[in-house]
Amino acid sequence: MKLTDALDYANSFYIPELIFSGGYDSIESERQRGEDALKTLVDEWNANENPSFGFDLIRELADRNRGICDHIGEARLRNLSSPMLARSLSDADMCAAIGKLQGRGAATVMREVRGDANAYAVAWVRKPIKGKVLGIDIETTGRAPERGYIINVGWELMEMTSDAVPTDGEAVYCGLPEEPYRETGVPLADIHHITWDMVAGKTPFREDKALQKRLLTLMKKYPIMAHNAAFEDSWFRLHLDGYAEARRAGKIIVIDSRHICRSLDGEVRTLPRESAPAALENWARRRGTLVEGEAERHLGLDDTDLMLKTVQAEMNQKSMFAK
Repeated sequence: MKLTDALDYANSFYIPELIFSGGYDSIESERQRGEDALKTLVDEWNANENPSFGFDLIRELADRNRGICDHIGEARLRNLSSPMLARSLSDADMCAAIGKLQGRGAATVMREVRGDANAYAVAWVRKPIKGKVLGIDIETTGRAPERGYIINVGWELMEMTSDAVPTDGEAVYCGLPEEPYRETGVPLADIHHITWDMVAGKTPFREDKALQKRLLTLMKKYPIMAHNAAFEDSWFRLHLDGYAEARRAGKIIVIDSRHICRSLDGEVRTLPRESAPAALENWARRRGTLVEGEAERHLGLDDTDLMLKTVQAEMNQKSMFAK
C-alpha cells in the first residue's frame, strides 16, 4: 500500500456498522486493508526522522483493527503471522543494552561486536555489570499486538548486584471487551490460566491512562528487561502511549534476557534446538532458580521475578557484577 493510501485510510471516517453488516468477507477484507496500512505507516515512521504524522495515528489505527478482529474471532486469526511482531531486537538495541549496564557508550560496544553474533559473549563480560533494571512481563490474548489485548502486566525493580533481591513488585490485570470474550472466554487460557472472572470489570490496558503513565515513567527512569524482549517491545509500541516515541528518542533502553542467555550460557549451543534451551523455564532449571517439578507460571510478576533471579544466577556464575 502506498503511503498516501495508508494515510487516507487511517484518517477516513470509520463506520463499523457498514463493515460488520457486510458479513465475514467484508470484515476480513477490512482487516487486511487496515493491517496493510499499519505496516506502511510503521515502515515510514521508522525510516523517516520527520514523518508527516505522529505515532498516535498508528496506535489509533491498531485500536480500530482490534475491534474488527473481535468480529472475526481470535481462533480464526491465531495462526496468521503478524506484520507488527518483531522476531528480535536490533543489533543497535543489543549494544545499547550492554552499554547501559556497563556504563559505556553503545557505539563503543557496536565497534567491538561489528555485527558478529558470537562477539556478544565477549562484550557482555568485558566490563562489570551495574545499575538498576525494571523487569517486566506481559500476558496477552495472542501474538499479534495489532489484533489482541494485554491482559496482565507484572513488573519489579532489581539492582544488578550478586545478592540483590527484586523489590517493588506489582501485577495488574487488564480488561477485555464483553463481546465476544464473556462468551468465548479468554484466549490462550490454557497457557496463562487467566479466566474471564479475573479480567471482568477491569479497565482495558489501552483505556487505563494512569497505568500507562506509571509504566512509561518507570521505563524512562530504568532500562527495561524482559525475556524475548522483542515481544514486549512490539506490544508496547502499539499499546502504551508515548512508548514508541520515547524509544526512538533513546529515552527507553530495552534489554533482552534471552539474548543474555544465548550469549553467556554455553549449554544453549550444545542442546537440541527443538528443546528450546533459551526458553526462560529451561534456562531457569539449568541455573537452579526453578527446581525440578516446578513450572513457569506464565503470569507477569511471577515470570518477571524468575527472569531477574535467573539473569542474576547466570551473571554470578560468570563473575560479571561490579565489586
